[in-house]
Amino acid sequence: MGVVGSVDVELELIQWLQSKAGPSVVVRDEVDNRLLEELPTIQVQRLPAGGDDGFRLDRALVDVDVYHSTRAEAIALARQVRGWLLAELPGAVTAAAVFGRVSSSPPPAVRPYENTALRRVGATYQIYSHPVS
Repeated sequence: MGVVGSVDVELELIQWLQSKAGPSVVVRDEVDNRLLEELPTIQVQRLPAGGDDGFRLDRALVDVDVYHSTRAEAIALARQVRGWLLAELPGAVTAAAVFGRVSSSPPPAVRPYENTALRRVGATYQIYSHPVS
């Protein structure tokens, strides 16, 4: 049995979101100088916050940012991602994780980004998970 915190939530979410978004969208943990060439991009980053039950349940806070060439496209993809996470992730099982409750606070909103050639929309999700038994 895996111990609390043994699930790499970023990696599991990246793989899970990539399967939902398809090959035309890049899903990753870090952005780089080639971001403009790889739009749309979904960035997944676990925040240094959250908690656990001390046994096996992990409560991760995860930022999910969507980068796209226009504001409207970024908003639309961020809404789609939110729908996947809130409606389809709870109960999902991967090779390493079982996902439970998911909520967003704040929900997707336009976030500033210094490059005006693209737009960024992001949200913070609280995601419960535990290792597969």
